[in-house]
Amino acid sequence: VTYYTHCAWIKCHSPLSPSSLPPPPPPPKEPHLKGIVTRLFCRTGFYLQVGPDGTLDGTTDDSTLFNLVPVGLRVVAIQSVKTGLYIAMNGQGHLYCSELYTPEARFKEAVFESYYVVYSSLLYRQQESGRAWFLGLDKEGGAMKGNRVKRTKAAAHFLPKPIEVALYHEPSLHDVGAIAKSVQGAKGASEPLVMNEGKPVSRPSKERT
Repeated sequence: VTYYTHCAWIKCHSPLSPSSLPPPPPPPKEPHLKGIVTRLFCRTGFYLQVGPDGTLDGTTDDSTLFNLVPVGLRVVAIQSVKTGLYIAMNGQGHLYCSELYTPEARFKEAVFESYYVVYSSLLYRQQESGRAWFLGLDKEGGAMKGNRVKRTKAAAHFLPKPIEVALYHEPSLHDVGAIAKSVQGAKGASEPLVMNEGKPVSRPSKERT
């Protein structure tokens, strides 16, 4: 029964005046953030990928796709299309995948040499020099610590290969600590695979596609 059918029934069977009827529910928010679905090819020869267990690394398989969701001025959230997990970087420079969108999942996007794109943590950088910490893959396709990736090196250079433009809802921002708290009260988390602050705290649902 729809809301409007319910209201019509009340109007016919109740002495209440139309002004006494409950207000209609607010319309659902429409997606309004314009981003892209894309592959992310690293200059070291690998496509960035997130495995079903939350592992972040590189692959030669070009079927791995990501949502690049704009969350600020030249700031994006990088979300795996297949798993729904967000790429994030913690305070030690370690990359991990998170079920929740947190400040650690925000990356500044910048063009390098008018061709490649580099992604740096919006939250963390070298304290003394102020040098940015970058998303990067090494020559074997392994995820590197952000504080060991230099902007000028191939490991930090990504070439987006867009598939389509898409509209997104603005993701709900959670505190970094919310991930650990949500897992403490969850059952079946004996094999944690999603990392946070260098420690395993959660396992992605097997029902996700």
